[in-house]
Amino acid sequence: MQFVYVPIGVPTFDLEVAGDQFEKSRALMRSLFADEAVCPDKMLLSIADLKAFLSGLHPDLIVLQNITFANAAYCSAVMDVFADVPVLLWTLKEPVIDGKRLRLNSLTGAYSAANMMKKRGKGNFGYVFGSPEDAAVRKAIEANGKAVKAMKQLRETTVAAIGDTPEGFDFGRADASEISGLFGARLVNVPLEQILDKAKSYSAEECRDYLDVFKSTCCGYENIPEVNMEGYSRLMKAYRDFCTENNVKVIGSRCWPDLFTKFGTPNCAVLSMLNDMGIASSCESDVYGALSMFIASRLSGGAVFFGDPVSMDAAENTVTYWHCGMCAPSLASRPTIGVHPNRKIGPAMDFGCRPCDAVTVFRIGKDADGAFRAFVAGGEALEKAKQFQGASVVVKASTDAEKLVYASVQAGWEPHFVVAYADIEDELEAFCRLLGIPVERY
Repeated sequence: MQFVYVPIGVPTFDLEVAGDQFEKSRALMRSLFADEAVCPDKMLLSIADLKAFLSGLHPDLIVLQNITFANAAYCSAVMDVFADVPVLLWTLKEPVIDGKRLRLNSLTGAYSAANMMKKRGKGNFGYVFGSPEDAAVRKAIEANGKAVKAMKQLRETTVAAIGDTPEGFDFGRADASEISGLFGARLVNVPLEQILDKAKSYSAEECRDYLDVFKSTCCGYENIPEVNMEGYSRLMKAYRDFCTENNVKVIGSRCWPDLFTKFGTPNCAVLSMLNDMGIASSCESDVYGALSMFIASRLSGGAVFFGDPVSMDAAENTVTYWHCGMCAPSLASRPTIGVHPNRKIGPAMDFGCRPCDAVTVFRIGKDADGAFRAFVAGGEALEKAKQFQGASVVVKASTDAEKLVYASVQAGWEPHFVVAYADIEDELEAFCRLLGIPVERY
């Protein structure tokens, strides 16, 4: 990828001060993106210099900095070549306010650039104000870089809807034109029977490696009948082979009642293990939930929790998220296998999730008019034992948990949420801005 630093300005301001900021800005870009950072050898103080630098580049993100004031023609020259490339507009602080000469006038240049982009229909640019040494600047550039990477990864994958959406769970049913048009990914619809027939066709020996890995990852498997453990290994191979053969990194899969009635073993543990393999996998056929998992996992760098908000404690300021048997083992304090709470068949995940100082609750959903929107809330995961049979995580909200629940219920949010084990609120804001999805913070 190319993260391109574009420092624009004119030579009539204080070039000694500007040069110092330029060197520090280049160093910051290289520290964040290493070899993926593309920086000019000098400040771009003329349109000719700017065009020469841009020639031959293929940027994934442009960090457009007013090293000094630059009129709108500079930004226009960038848009002429890279109108569809994400832009982070960076204003430098005025280094000295002493009643004497204005050294940089970077802020006025930012207004000129922003005005030009808006007029040309590019309203999804990001913005940050500060010096190269400021932590907020570093965080903003890094967040935008991560968002662009996640967006590119999503566009390179296939999303699979496996099986039909259960009655009453229509909120998770995906539309191929929306998946491709907004997210840039390809959606395939696969009958669940195709996966089940494949699983039934394997021999036990063909699937043994998957069973060995499962047993070495989780405890409690001794209490699960051998026939169900073998059923898990067959399903695991069927799902994994399907993903590998079709470049699938996002799955929204049907689970109940079919896996119990047609196969005899749930796919809870299979989807759990897939999440730790980097394949974002949701149950109950929630494709948009799985997309939310993919985005959050790529931005946080690890597997994420997927489940229902089932309990709120106003005194403790917590919301408990739970699901009946699906959760990546890496999120567990002690990854333990049990049985599904309703059907009493395993293997299913049965544990409380580990604590974390900073987590982010997230969901890509739709409002009453069918327009996309994003739910974002911060908090911390507390050290709690499992709250109910299945997998659970107790999140202490960074705001008011009672107000969060009241407001999100009244806003009509879907009943599935993602809990990412990192503070990725800024990254999610950047990602959603790039796609034009409004963010609702709670």
